[in-house]
Amino acid sequence: MEIITLPDAANWESLIHRPLIDHHLIYDTVTEILEDIKSRGDEAVVHYNRLYGGAGDKNLMVSPSEIEQAVLRVDDRLKSAIRTAIQNVELFHRSQKRRVKRIQTADGVICWRKQVAIDRVGLYVPGGTAPLFSTLLMLAIPAKIAGCKKIVVCSPPLKNGRLDPAILYSAWSLNLENIFKVGGAQAIFAMSRGTSTIPAVDKIFGPGNHYVTAAKQLVQLEGTAIDLPAGPSEVLIIADGKANAAFIAADLIAQAEHGPDSQVILATDDASLLKKVAAETGKQLKNLPRAVIAKKSMRNGKLILFRNLNDAVAFSNLYAPEHLIIMADNSRKVASRVNNAGSVFIGPYSPEAAGDYASGTNHTLPTGGYARSYSGVSLDSYYKMITFQEISEEGIRHIGPAVATMAEAEQLSGHARSVRIRLESIKKPGL
Repeated sequence: MEIITLPDAANWESLIHRPLIDHHLIYDTVTEILEDIKSRGDEAVVHYNRLYGGAGDKNLMVSPSEIEQAVLRVDDRLKSAIRTAIQNVELFHRSQKRRVKRIQTADGVICWRKQVAIDRVGLYVPGGTAPLFSTLLMLAIPAKIAGCKKIVVCSPPLKNGRLDPAILYSAWSLNLENIFKVGGAQAIFAMSRGTSTIPAVDKIFGPGNHYVTAAKQLVQLEGTAIDLPAGPSEVLIIADGKANAAFIAADLIAQAEHGPDSQVILATDDASLLKKVAAETGKQLKNLPRAVIAKKSMRNGKLILFRNLNDAVAFSNLYAPEHLIIMADNSRKVASRVNNAGSVFIGPYSPEAAGDYASGTNHTLPTGGYARSYSGVSLDSYYKMITFQEISEEGIRHIGPAVATMAEAEQLSGHARSVRIRLESIKKPGL
């Protein structure tokens, strides 16, 4: 990891850049996949499954027998943990339901908004080097609470051509039926357009690598909504000299093991803490099964010394991390100054991993600086908000003249006439 000492604020912009990638190559590749799926459908999906994942059963849909076998293979301890996560995630997301509020903006004018569930949603569950069954929980639970009529799940198959048992057990626990063994950009395009096997959806959810993210952005241009740009994972930790170096190192490593393109940063006002964390990181990496992946990621990591925690917070707000962990003498006070972050973890006993699995919050979050303008996935993500207005005769008398005047000022005489004809009918009953 790179150690940076007292960077001038004028140079912070250069420190917030994520690892560089060749976007042109990525978009060229995913565009080729899109065009192929448009012409060949399922045949192309199977081809790219084999090309990029090494496995590609022609039967893309997971069968009931595969689910039954998977349920038997998951041990009781993991089943219990998944049930705990389901309970907490469900409780937190149910609390996000809104009541309809009818507002009288003027006498005789009533306006309101109503949540209406998106009919068909597609959930992408990353597999690759780590089958993220927790992502299925995070995406499917709010979809079911919202009342989405069709939930389609795609996840990359393992080398044996099947999905990880924990993913299928999670799907079984949530009574999901439309589950497909498809990964990568081909999964995104298949759900967007629909194939003879995979149903088309109206909105696609789920994180992924650069290719999945690029595919999501392309389908958005073609009319399929997406949740948010969610690419390689990242964490920034703000800590003072009293923070536990072993905790910090463990959190940095936990994020780094996601993939070689993940990014980890420590921002502190204590020089001795940087040295302790660097030493502790090296020690903990020795016993990590995914050490090779984590080490590649940590080459892009940064340990930054700031003059004070105020500067560390200001830098964090500029960076806009997916995950922000705060370990300081007064972590809540520090957290109150956070403006840009996907999810914030306050205090020494709030590891980012808790949010990944079972605290209840959603772990599908904006990355790459998008936390400046995007929120993470929530119950609201699965709704359309439709506005309604009901205007009585009294109401059109009150606001009609203002509406007609404004329409005429914009030279939209038809708009003005649609109001004036009503006002005239009130003056002359029976018109």
